[in-house]
Amino acid sequence: MIAYIIKVNIALALFYAFYRLFCYRDTFFGWRRATLLCFYVVSALYPLLNIESWITTQAPMTAIATLYSEFVLPELIIGAPVDSPIDWYRVTGAALLIIYIGVALVLAGRIGMQLISLVRLTLRTRTATINGIRVHLLEGAEMPFSFFRLIFVNPDRHTAAELNEILTHEQTHATQWHSVDVLLGELACVLCWFNPFVWLMKREIRVNLEYLADHRVLKAGCDSKAYQYHLLGLTHPPKAAATIYNSFNVLPLKKRISMMNKQRTQNVGRTKYLMFIPLAALLMVISNIETVARSIQTPEQSESFSQRADTIYPVKVLGVENDSDKVFEMVEKMPQFPDGGMSALMTFLVRNIKYPANAMNSKTQGRVVVSFVVEKDGSITNEKVVRSVDPELDNEAIRVVRLMPKWEPGMQRGEAVRVAFTVPVMFRLDTGNTLVETPQVVGAKVLDKSGGKAGDDVFEMVEVAPQFPDGMSALMSYLSKNVKYPAAAQKRGVQGRVIVQFVVEKDGSITNATVARSVDADLDAEAIRVITGMPKWKPGMQRGEAVRVKFSVPLSFRIPEKKK
Repeated sequence: MIAYIIKVNIALALFYAFYRLFCYRDTFFGWRRATLLCFYVVSALYPLLNIESWITTQAPMTAIATLYSEFVLPELIIGAPVDSPIDWYRVTGAALLIIYIGVALVLAGRIGMQLISLVRLTLRTRTATINGIRVHLLEGAEMPFSFFRLIFVNPDRHTAAELNEILTHEQTHATQWHSVDVLLGELACVLCWFNPFVWLMKREIRVNLEYLADHRVLKAGCDSKAYQYHLLGLTHPPKAAATIYNSFNVLPLKKRISMMNKQRTQNVGRTKYLMFIPLAALLMVISNIETVARSIQTPEQSESFSQRADTIYPVKVLGVENDSDKVFEMVEKMPQFPDGGMSALMTFLVRNIKYPANAMNSKTQGRVVVSFVVEKDGSITNEKVVRSVDPELDNEAIRVVRLMPKWEPGMQRGEAVRVAFTVPVMFRLDTGNTLVETPQVVGAKVLDKSGGKAGDDVFEMVEVAPQFPDGMSALMSYLSKNVKYPAAAQKRGVQGRVIVQFVVEKDGSITNATVARSVDADLDAEAIRVITGMPKWKPGMQRGEAVRVKFSVPLSFRIPEKKK
């Protein structure tokens, strides 16, 4: 949720900058209104749109995701507190959340009070029809205003000409549903009140609506100078812009009069609004690159092998004999590892690579880069090491690449072609620094039966694997926030890696949580407590039906070393 809010507010800030640069001074009021509304809609939706599968097939995108993963994303740390028993991170987070909710409630309450006042005013005022328009009659010195289809005016305070201008102006607000824009701006300010650009955008929405209504008044045949003098002669309430209704004399009048006298912008100027489309597309790509980077950052890990957050990218291969044997660097549709693309490839590598014993004993680590060609039939050929670390590590990387099943071949102009790829494989000894690892499916294909009942089989692999609500990053966050290092174990200096197995039931609930690898009774109990407290998952699916699936979650407990 925090990531979503940050993305929304970044988008709103960028869109406001776009508006000021390209739209602020023209007279395309209708286009400006549509664009301002699109700002809100796109800002709210783009973090939710998923184009990860497309990004993982684009070499430049995955390269960017790799850099983001390596240099931007924070490392997840779960460990025992060293100096202070107070978790200041959580205390600060809770305080900020309280402040955020408190201010949002105050702002929402202000809107609620205005709505109640409008309802009461509507009920107590008389109605009349003036110039064919139904209005609510105000008393005293209250200024004309409108809210949706409701128009409020005191006809006794205005001449016939002025009243005609007012009704034309307010009728424009009513018929074009300008109150929708106003309420959307107010809602954005409630939810993103800490973002100054949201308040600036709300002001621009209000002023642009007045431009639209003023333009309609002049287009209806009213005298421009008389109308401007009429606006200047009205008493201006100081809080006109703080209301949820459309006020006839909303400030600033100087801008409105200046815009009325401005020469109309040439139609060719509308093309600049199209620049909003690539900006929105860029935001969506960046948002998904961040998600891809997070998924790269936490691949499945074995006990002695760590797959680095690297991407697969094409390389140029020279020396082909003829065009049919040409090895492409980039194609229209890049090859994909079967049954899941990038994530499935990461899983395959993690499950099949074995850390060579001699390399482990000698503590040899490093990044081996293997290149290969995905043939037209999807088979893998021409495997070779393009970046060596150690002969044993090199040979292991080559061995596993040769084990890969056939890929979905790359396509160019509708035909399968040969495409060269490289796979960076990071061999890293387990130093105990990785404290929460990615869960993985374990056991046999059908692990057991409960009471021999059909449909109670516990599966290892299913067509659609179970998922923690909101995905892997949410699971990491849940574990990070809920695992507490047992004080007794911390005092004894006990640390290690506990593996907990559990079953994700058909309804997503967690059952049969057991310790598959024990370290200490206190650590085991804490691991079980956190796992059994998890919310319901999205259940695994096999042949269109929910099934029971067994998972394991490794949890590493480590006491950080005290700084000297």
